[in-house]
Amino acid sequence: MAPSTSSSSSSSLARLNNIANHISPAMSTTNFPESVVPQAPEDGMFGLTRAFRADTDALKVDLGVGAYRDNDAKPWVLPVVKKADEILRNNAALNHEYGPIAGTPDFTSKAAELMLGADSPAIKEKRVTSVQSISGTGAVHFGALFLARFYKAGAKVYVSNPTWANHKPIFENVGFQCVDYPYFDKQTRGLDFEGMKRGIQEAPEGSIILLHPCAHNPTGVDPTLDQWKELATIIRSKNHFPFFDCAYQGFASGSLARDAASVRYFIEQGFELVVAQSFAKNFGLYGERAGCFHLVTGPSPQAEATITRISSQLALLQRVEISNPPLYAGRIVSTVLNDEKLFAEWEENLLTMSNRIKDMRAALRSKLEALNTPGTWNHITDQIGMFSFTGLNPDQVKKLRDEYHIYMTTNGRISMAGLNTSNVERVAEAFCKVVSESQ
Repeated sequence: MAPSTSSSSSSSLARLNNIANHISPAMSTTNFPESVVPQAPEDGMFGLTRAFRADTDALKVDLGVGAYRDNDAKPWVLPVVKKADEILRNNAALNHEYGPIAGTPDFTSKAAELMLGADSPAIKEKRVTSVQSISGTGAVHFGALFLARFYKAGAKVYVSNPTWANHKPIFENVGFQCVDYPYFDKQTRGLDFEGMKRGIQEAPEGSIILLHPCAHNPTGVDPTLDQWKELATIIRSKNHFPFFDCAYQGFASGSLARDAASVRYFIEQGFELVVAQSFAKNFGLYGERAGCFHLVTGPSPQAEATITRISSQLALLQRVEISNPPLYAGRIVSTVLNDEKLFAEWEENLLTMSNRIKDMRAALRSKLEALNTPGTWNHITDQIGMFSFTGLNPDQVKKLRDEYHIYMTTNGRISMAGLNTSNVERVAEAFCKVVSESQ
């Protein structure tokens, strides 16, 4: 007679328990000991944000945040973004099906026009390919990955000293070696243009040169257009490959064309190059992650065929990376870029943000100078965009945080968006005290 099901189950359970009780301790050890997977350091920027949020002081000031804040220190949803969102939500035909691997053409084509210019020779000659990315970070990674696969073996990536904290890790993560070129002059707190030229000139022929078209992060110091032209001459003479990372178009000066002038000049000169484009700042779509990657090949009878081949490989990379891009943020941007009235309103929103930041620069400099703060402070207004390299040292930064609850990165970089009419005077007074006390 066959045993009952319950008896069989009880017997099996007893056997399993017996086995579990006799498992060797060695069998339960991890495959990922500390020697293999050490504790990683906390990201500096996110750690600073965490510390700020934990601070209970009512007068605390966040000058580290890399996002726009209005005069009440609140995140600002652009009015034009609200309108685009409303249009999308009321579109009965809208669905959430997969989009194309490279992104929706009404987004990528308009993003290319925005960056390169609607009358760009590269667009007219069909020698541009564009792929929707996960914000600017995804675009930089995508470009790094493509170059790691298909550019000259052994080429190094030259980045400004300093540069955005994520640049080197992104390139190194796909196998590149990064090398600094001089950029920031600590004495003048401006551009070390001679050092920059020398560093790019001395780089081995065919190096990849990472460039910030506008609102250099973290310094807020940009070359003039004439200086960009000199750099283009050097880069061409050494057959270097330009890699532009543009995170602030329109947000820096308030002019979309002015902020993209360097990219457009290089294209007019026939350079083959790539551009990483972010819509985080200029649309306020930080967490929505809207971006685009553009590759422009040089003018030639084979340019269109070359772009077709490159596009096919970019599609393969996108497929294995993310399959296809998220749609919502791209739809917001596309709705605005494809509507004349909304586009004009967006330009007004850009001026609102850029002008408020310029006002805060002027206010901070004025108050520092009125307090006779040691040193010179013209660099606050000479610099542009969201960030300013103040010249404060790590000890002064620590004192500002510990004694005045003012938070910024240890290298003295501040986000001008963290200033407003309610806190700028207090910040200036605190700066004056810590600078004076360290003399």
